[in-house]
Amino acid sequence: MKVILLESIRGVGEAGAVVEVAAGYARNLLLPRGLAQEASPANLARRQVSHTQEAQRAQRARQQADAAAQRLSGAVVRIAARVGRSGRLFGSVTAGDIASAVERHLGVQLDRRRIDLEEPIKVLGAHPVRAQLHPEIQVAFTVDVVAEEGGGPPA
Repeated sequence: MKVILLESIRGVGEAGAVVEVAAGYARNLLLPRGLAQEASPANLARRQVSHTQEAQRAQRARQQADAAAQRLSGAVVRIAARVGRSGRLFGSVTAGDIASAVERHLGVQLDRRRIDLEEPIKVLGAHPVRAQLHPEIQVAFTVDVVAEEGGGPPA
């Protein structure tokens, strides 16, 4: 019996593949558990449309990541933070702060989880940062942490 796998199954095939399996295996295990669907002409046509739409979505995501990478590559994002007399920050600059600053200054929406920051930034100065915009696209830019005006320690 031919079925379209909805999930990857070891020894049978990957999700989306059309495979030939024993009729009992399909009727008793794959179909009732929602792991596969019968490879009828209607289901095959639906699979083709779905596959085409997914390819288009992936292409759009890649193009958006390319555009964002061009705007971010080599950019300097300035973040003002409160500092003490020793030059250390009160708190730290996190990936969320960097994502907000990138959106505010460059107009690029960046998910904070995609920013590769080994540890939060706790000192003033320029810090190199990498972001994974797409599985195939990584971009490097600089975060310049400057002292906030009037943000010194309380007197």
